[in-house]
Amino acid sequence: MTRRSPDSDERAIVPEGVSPRRAAATFAASLSFENVERRYGETLALDNVSLSIAPGEVVCLLGPSGCGKTTLLRLAAGIERPTGGRVLINGQEVAGPSRFKPPEERSVGLMFQDFALFPHLTIIDNVAFGLKALPKREAEREARAMLTRVGLAHMSEAYPHVLSGGQQQRVALARAMVPRPAVMLMDEPFSGLDVQLRDSMQEETLALLRETRATSVIVTHHPEEAMRLADRIAVLRRGRIVQAGTAEELYDHPCELFVARLFSEINEIAYRAGGGVIETPIGRVAAPGVAEGDVAILGLRERGIRVVSAGQGLPGRVLHAKFLGDIAFLEVGVQGFEAPLRVRTHEGRMRLKGSEVGIEVDVSRALVFPAAGGEV
Repeated sequence: MTRRSPDSDERAIVPEGVSPRRAAATFAASLSFENVERRYGETLALDNVSLSIAPGEVVCLLGPSGCGKTTLLRLAAGIERPTGGRVLINGQEVAGPSRFKPPEERSVGLMFQDFALFPHLTIIDNVAFGLKALPKREAEREARAMLTRVGLAHMSEAYPHVLSGGQQQRVALARAMVPRPAVMLMDEPFSGLDVQLRDSMQEETLALLRETRATSVIVTHHPEEAMRLADRIAVLRRGRIVQAGTAEELYDHPCELFVARLFSEINEIAYRAGGGVIETPIGRVAAPGVAEGDVAILGLRERGIRVVSAGQGLPGRVLHAKFLGDIAFLEVGVQGFEAPLRVRTHEGRMRLKGSEVGIEVDVSRALVFPAAGGEV
């Protein structure tokens, strides 16, 4: 008997009853960016970015396309030079005004979005490619051990074109990890995989990173992926870090509307602030940071609105209902709100268009931001 991998087309991965070999641990290093700037002509891709990553920490760089995530990764790898500021590994400057170390001298592993496997090399040779400093037999032994860890030892003599997407991802991961880098850099490594395979590969990759204890930086534009993988998340926009913290910190206490939008679907309603609060149909809500008379944005998460029986909470009527499997998406006209509220709820599955309902919102979970904080 054999156990199958998450890839449906893989077989005979590991004999039944035999555990895959654990990957060897590395000496993790700290990684720091100090006031880093990167210009391309007149375009400022990174603007005064500072971020410190502890040894063994997994950090995700999250943000929309063009925000500077991959540029920051390339500066850490040594593929590009900063036009200002410094990059340090274990406190030693590897890029800055007075020094630049090439990639091969940084103990950094890099995994590209498209895996970048060499089509003319076998799988074992692809994995051993970064071990040229070792004798050939020792390099092959290390490469085979890593292939065993990722469940592909049986395909060591095959070529990349016969592999599935998930298998290619495993080979690329094995190749990046086998030199035991102190810092592992990954540029959207799961973007080319289908949803089901992506989830299993995220779990497998994270397990390998934890085993090796490599300091890791992962670029992604998927908030859920960042929350699943990272110890901390750094949110970037327009070349700057907007906010950095744990998933819980960013979700519960977003510093601005842009961050809140990344992590959940939100109803946004404008109110004029007065006396440090806004008056809303759900009650008085504190508006810190909003000047007297300025416009504030009330943010109500679609999943934070409860649908209850008519006669409870604020009166409402279902204007639109859509079945989405475990939940329902509703648009509800609610007393006191000019526009319908969008709601994603388990309680709404049996609510039909036109039905009378009640709406309840926990005021303590409401978000309030200055209106200017909503620009993207």
